[in-house]
Amino acid sequence: MPERVARGIVDTSVVIDLDHLDPSDLPEELVVSAITLAELAAGPHATDDPEERARRQDRLQRTEATFDPLAFDDASARAYGRVYAAVAAAGRKTRGRRSVDLLLAASALAADLPLFTRNPEDFAGLEALVDVHTV
Repeated sequence: MPERVARGIVDTSVVIDLDHLDPSDLPEELVVSAITLAELAAGPHATDDPEERARRQDRLQRTEATFDPLAFDDASARAYGRVYAAVAAAGRKTRGRRSVDLLLAASALAADLPLFTRNPEDFAGLEALVDVHTV
């Protein structure tokens, strides 16, 4: 059995499914980026279903209460240039919904932490920069 990673950034897909994942597939210490909190904060506003809105609001509040988010700082901003260039060179989209994934990858690169996701295809083209783990 592979050794668990000590510390890693979990993306929004992992936070959403956290209660359904095997902890042994995750790093020992979970790090949540401010970028993920931003996505979670938008979630309740992205649905017209009152029950789903309440679930999303609850998830946001639990995440905020549990984690001290990793800031998107000047090092992350500089890393974003490298991430953007790598994705563009791979012929992949760099704009739209994809932008949030790239910002999250830049956070992982700047912090020198692996990134854990349920959607590895969102980070294709970044293999040389970010250690992406699929859970």
